[in-house]
Amino acid sequence: MRIVVHDYAGHPFQVQLSRALARRGHEVLHLYSSSIVTPQGAMVKGPDDPEGFRVQPLVLSQKIDRGKFFSRRKLEIEHGRLAVEAIKAFGPEVVLSANTPLEAQSQILKESKAKSRRFVYWVQDLIGPAAKRLLPERVPVVGGWIGSIYDGLEQRMLAASDQVVVISEDFRPLIPLSSDRVRVIENWAPLEEVPVNEKVNPWSTKHGLDARFVYLYSGTLGMKHNPELLIQLAKRVAEIPDHVMVVASEGASIDWLRERANELGITNLVLLPFQPFAELPAMLASADVLVAILEPDAGVFSVPSKVLTYHCAGRPMLLAVPLENLSAKIVQTNQTGIVVSPADKEGFIEGAVRLASDPEARRTMGANARRYAERAFAIDSITDQFETVLKG
Repeated sequence: MRIVVHDYAGHPFQVQLSRALARRGHEVLHLYSSSIVTPQGAMVKGPDDPEGFRVQPLVLSQKIDRGKFFSRRKLEIEHGRLAVEAIKAFGPEVVLSANTPLEAQSQILKESKAKSRRFVYWVQDLIGPAAKRLLPERVPVVGGWIGSIYDGLEQRMLAASDQVVVISEDFRPLIPLSSDRVRVIENWAPLEEVPVNEKVNPWSTKHGLDARFVYLYSGTLGMKHNPELLIQLAKRVAEIPDHVMVVASEGASIDWLRERANELGITNLVLLPFQPFAELPAMLASADVLVAILEPDAGVFSVPSKVLTYHCAGRPMLLAVPLENLSAKIVQTNQTGIVVSPADKEGFIEGAVRLASDPEARRTMGANARRYAERAFAIDSITDQFETVLKG
């Protein structure tokens, strides 16, 4: 088959799928945005990649600022036009599209229908319900109206898709398709690309973290997060010698963290930009505890991919996420960390202190994490499932 895998975000596991499909003899074009600020995977074709694998960045006229709604919308529409042009030039039989802003996704769907290409909607987040909840606060007066429009648009696109892949059973009741056209395939992380490393390594030494107890948050900090939790964690563990909170991210939330830390006199908060994908294993290995947070409103509609990557690293986790979220269920079921509600600030801090004081629990949780990743992230069986969906 000739396949386009379009992943707006450029996540590591989606491009791993494209490579795996190409190794099975398919012609695969992997499209992603190079104009968003987010951690991305191995987006350059290497000498060991299969012949049928191509990767193409879609470059906008300027970088997208997630905090500016109207300019962001204009650029997302521009991305949709570029994606359609690339798809037309490649001429695939099937398009698999994920993580895509709705107005860009609608252009890709329309083009696919016009050319009688199969279109598979890979749902990572249900954008419509989130927009209805969050936009009234962020875009006064018209936010509720815009959220309703987006919700309706998303529902119509889902209904028009040939097949829908969702990442959690929790999404299925909200998909307006018969059950035989909805497939649940949970997300994963590229296991072989994130091995378990030693804490003392060139990256941790370079950043002065090799001899310190490190809580690490790595990834996007956006609308679905509450960075105040990270500030309170840094403030509490500052009372413990050589304990540090590290945040590797970019954007407005990092600026807010820097200002808030200065305001409170917090000196053990280390702020770093997104790190190259090649540095990710060493960075995660520098952590004694890996941290993830998610807003209560996110509920079941967003599953942070960072939590899956954390499992590959073989480190214990501290999560402040809705307890009904799939990431919470994975961590609790497999005993890979401590999970509290995002509203439970005291429990979050208590969990952090408890992990710091119990090295045996950290070792057990870390081993459980890697064991889960090795069991759940086998790329061959995952590719089998997607191949079935793409063939229809």
